[in-house]
Amino acid sequence: QVQLVESGGGLVQAGGSLRLSCTASGRTFSTYTMGWFRQAPGQERQFVATIRWSSASPHYGDSVKGRFTISRDNAKNTVYLQMNSLKPEDTAVYYCAAAQFLSDYLRLGRLNAYTYWGQGTQVTVSS
Repeated sequence: QVQLVESGGGLVQAGGSLRLSCTASGRTFSTYTMGWFRQAPGQERQFVATIRWSSASPHYGDSVKGRFTISRDNAKNTVYLQMNSLKPEDTAVYYCAAAQFLSDYLRLGRLNAYTYWGQGTQVTVSS
């Protein structure tokens, strides 16, 4: 069982930045592909970014490419999401997710590929 705890959300003006963190319990963090998803009110949960366990290669949703950066620190059991040039449409609850040994490129952005989820952190971008 892996527990994920997100932090770093808050209120920011458009054009600003935030860094989200997600810390995982357990000793096998390096074997998990870690993802970030978000869900705005009345909308489905959406893929934001993921970083693979094996190569640490990042992948991004189209709406955040060039603005968001995902990274991981296996020594700290933590994955980060640096969000720059924030827009009001980035407002959502952001969720961290984990999937052990997930490498299939076609599944990286799919919700059902991830086993463990955090409780979410609210990000609000004002215009």
